[in-house]
Amino acid sequence: MRDWWLRTLLVLQRPRPVFVALRDESRESLSDRSEPILLVVLLAGIAGVLSTRTAAHLMDDSSYDALVTAVWAFFFGLIYGAFGYFVLGALLHWSVRALGSQGTYRRSRHVLAFAAVPLALSLVVWPVKLALYGNDVFRTGGHDAGTGGRVFEALWLVFVAWGGALLVTGVRAVHGWTWARAAAACGLAVVVPVALGLLVLTL
Repeated sequence: MRDWWLRTLLVLQRPRPVFVALRDESRESLSDRSEPILLVVLLAGIAGVLSTRTAAHLMDDSSYDALVTAVWAFFFGLIYGAFGYFVLGALLHWSVRALGSQGTYRRSRHVLAFAAVPLALSLVVWPVKLALYGNDVFRTGGHDAGTGGRVFEALWLVFVAWGGALLVTGVRAVHGWTWARAAAACGLAVVVPVALGLLVLTL
């Protein structure tokens, strides 16, 4: 189990060996990596929910204080994380199967989970953000609405891009594919959620 906790950190520095190790689907390996994956999925979900517009306006409602906001972030972060893990994992599995993969749905989910480590890591900026802006982070028109807020938004996009790069790297490593084939598989996987996101924004 310790090896997989180390790999969870190593994926940020040397991702290929970590993703290649996902080829091992023995009972012992699956058991050893289940806890790191659970933690990553939860933290990435919390990071995702905190990046939403809903979170940015949460304390406009006077019934929300710091404790309620923390509970909200944990609860909906768990939902976000589970959705990403199972639904986006299914889309990734469908796309790699369409391009010739013989891998399992479980392995696709695990590739996605380890690619999400940068999203989980993005939570490290939140103590700084809260120290600078306090509860304004969760209010409309707070002090974080200016340049500083845009800097943090840009940082979030950097973490998202990092995760996307890891996903392509992971698909390539675990299947032994070319960069182009791996990128095509990841592109197919994100078409549906991106299209749905654009549809929601236009409503």
